[in-house]
Amino acid sequence: MRATARIGAVADGRGGTALPVLAGEGPLALRRTRGAAAEADVMLVGAMSAPLGGDHLRVEATAGPGARLALASAAATLALPGSGGEPARYDVHLSLAEDAMVRWLPEPLVSVRGSDLRVRTRAELAPTARLLLREEQVLGRTGEGPGLLRSRLTVTRGGRPLLDQELACGPGAPGGWDGPAGLAGHRALGQLLVVDPRFREAPPPAAVLGEFAAVTPLAGPAVLVTALAPDALRLRELLDAACRTYVG
Repeated sequence: MRATARIGAVADGRGGTALPVLAGEGPLALRRTRGAAAEADVMLVGAMSAPLGGDHLRVEATAGPGARLALASAAATLALPGSGGEPARYDVHLSLAEDAMVRWLPEPLVSVRGSDLRVRTRAELAPTARLLLREEQVLGRTGEGPGLLRSRLTVTRGGRPLLDQELACGPGAPGGWDGPAGLAGHRALGQLLVVDPRFREAPPPAAVLGEFAAVTPLAGPAVLVTALAPDALRLRELLDAACRTYVG
């Protein structure tokens, strides 16, 4: 299955944000929900089980100058094995124009045993744009091992690289992914990226948040929080606390 969800947000000239483009396919159903006055909120609703092995799902979101867009998902995404043994792909592409703001806050991605998923998230920001991005991965359902999960996050600002990182975990990943220098036995991992021009004047310092979470200022007006946790609930608690600290 191949399916694409497209979201286009533009400032409406009255202090709000309009959605001239809101189109989903297959398992990627889109619903506009009530949000703040200046912000357009969109919920991604899974209309069927996906991604299965061999599927290619894609989310494309564009925020025009001055637009405010919040994207979330209604439930966790389960990466499931397919019948042919092919990997599934899930791509997210965010494009932010000058003075735009996007919040991409999906529910966790669960890597089910036997699955093979490749996730690629790419964000392209104008110099004055702001981005709040959260990623959460859970390795296996309760009482089961994980599938193979390969994920890459690439962010550019003003055409220049801001962040490019890749991880792989589960059966078939490079050795050591679950060792002391990797996940150290944790089942949930995630990150929170905040890109905000105000960090140019007062960049957040590097810090440690508890035993398994770290704050890393990036070479640009941005900060990255990475965390490990025994389960999805604890991971969300860590990232929510970081969000309250670093989002103005």
